[in-house]
Amino acid sequence: MSFTPEEVAAGQAIYTPKLLSIYDLFVLGLSNRFIWRCPTPRQLAHYDRLVSGNHLDVGVGTGYFLDRCMFPKETPRVALMDLNQNPLDFAARRLARYKPETYVRNVLETIPFEGEGFDSVGVNYLLHCLPGDMTGKARCFDSLLPLMKPGAVIFGATLLQDGVERNAAARALMNFYNSKGVFSNKRDSLGALALELEKRFSDVSIEVVGCGALFSGRL
Repeated sequence: MSFTPEEVAAGQAIYTPKLLSIYDLFVLGLSNRFIWRCPTPRQLAHYDRLVSGNHLDVGVGTGYFLDRCMFPKETPRVALMDLNQNPLDFAARRLARYKPETYVRNVLETIPFEGEGFDSVGVNYLLHCLPGDMTGKARCFDSLLPLMKPGAVIFGATLLQDGVERNAAARALMNFYNSKGVFSNKRDSLGALALELEKRFSDVSIEVVGCGALFSGRL
């Protein structure tokens, strides 16, 4: 399955500097708690359990979780990857104390990369913004595998439509976001997520919290 540049860009184009300035309040503060019912503290705890001192974050948002999480070392290697320069710039400023590496890349294609691999990769709230069904979205895992060291962990959260409970507000907001191209998760299910992770990783874990799935898998 191939995607047009417009399809790939749609899920991340919304992240303008203006939107990023209110993202933490609206998405992480309000939507996660009251609409998705997948509270930000639960997602932060997920980071705390799995993040390494040699970490790549993909689809970086505002860098909130990397700013707040507990790295296992005082001077971690932090790398940021996104198709949109705006989130990269925003997160890099927030995380300046770590001197982060930044990469503009499309994770649905082969990723040009010549550096050292990573021990952990975060893909928080990335999958539901990628186009296609879960089989197509899972190409991002294939693209990221060469950047992961043996034994590395990939983890994140995604919002699903099937296999989770959604309240009326969640159904309405998801429909709206899908109509605008911000989300592309109409066919995203818990079973499909598990299948794609288990094809590629061992020690797969998925925890359903509200209409979100907190997942991880290891090489």
